[in-house]
Amino acid sequence: MQTTGPGQPIIQPSEEVAAALAAGAPVVALESTIIAHGLPRPRNLAVAAELEDLVRAAGAVPATIAVLDGVARVGLDAGALERVAGETAMRKLGQRDLPAAVALRADGATTVSATAFLAARAGIRVFATGGLGGVHRDWPAAQDESADLDTLARTRITVVCAGVKSILDVPATLQRLETRGVAVAGYRTGTFPGFYLHSSGLPVDWRIDDPEQAAAVMRAQDGLGGPASAFIVANPVPEDEQLDPDLHDRVLAEALAEAGRQGVTGQAITPFLLDQLVRGTGGASLEANLAAVRGNVRLAGRIAAAFAGGAAG
Repeated sequence: MQTTGPGQPIIQPSEEVAAALAAGAPVVALESTIIAHGLPRPRNLAVAAELEDLVRAAGAVPATIAVLDGVARVGLDAGALERVAGETAMRKLGQRDLPAAVALRADGATTVSATAFLAARAGIRVFATGGLGGVHRDWPAAQDESADLDTLARTRITVVCAGVKSILDVPATLQRLETRGVAVAGYRTGTFPGFYLHSSGLPVDWRIDDPEQAAAVMRAQDGLGGPASAFIVANPVPEDEQLDPDLHDRVLAEALAEAGRQGVTGQAITPFLLDQLVRGTGGASLEANLAAVRGNVRLAGRIAAAFAGGAAG
């Protein structure tokens, strides 16, 4: 446990998570932004509990992460999950926001960058999420890209995701990940997933076909040493649960045009576009997102179990 002073914790694992880590048992980190900001109430709380149950069913311990009263909580009990799901003033925290949130004793839900950072600091090696942030489509003009990329370039954690959000510049994001030394492998696919879509159509350099191969890559990272960086396991949403590709392309084009008309830029662009997609698809994009998250959580639990089993053996 890290502290700011006598008796004042900064990063506080739950008893269950601390015991699992001490025993070398598998643990999977989960972000809290999807609970606080990504889903309507009260469904958000039900989904939070469902995702934790999926981790347990895969043989691992769930560690949903959030900052409450200035303490980075790694593993939330039922009361804390309810608080994250129900508190309307819950801030959205990236890694850069963590020092201020701790010092000012704020409440906040963690994004990919903050969750990956805190999970790694707590000793957790596997993290499941929906889609990563990346390079925005208007990067040449705005030079806007997600903090996720920098954090993943310097954090030794395995992230199971359905690619990057399809509202982004996916080719540029893949190029940036390559430049920053972040390894990417498709899970049972040779193409990079398209978040809401089964495939973006873009190739990946590596393919893995079972959790044991993912765990072997993780052990090779450790054996080789070198700069700490993430390993992205890109797990596509099943084709029968993806958003209709034609509907996706049409609604996204309309949303981008509307953002241009309204002058929406910067940090506001991602939530604006995602909201437009939910509205324009009649909620189908949200269901595809949740299908992807469920699949990622299941796979992350299996990878964590395979990694822990190999370490124990």
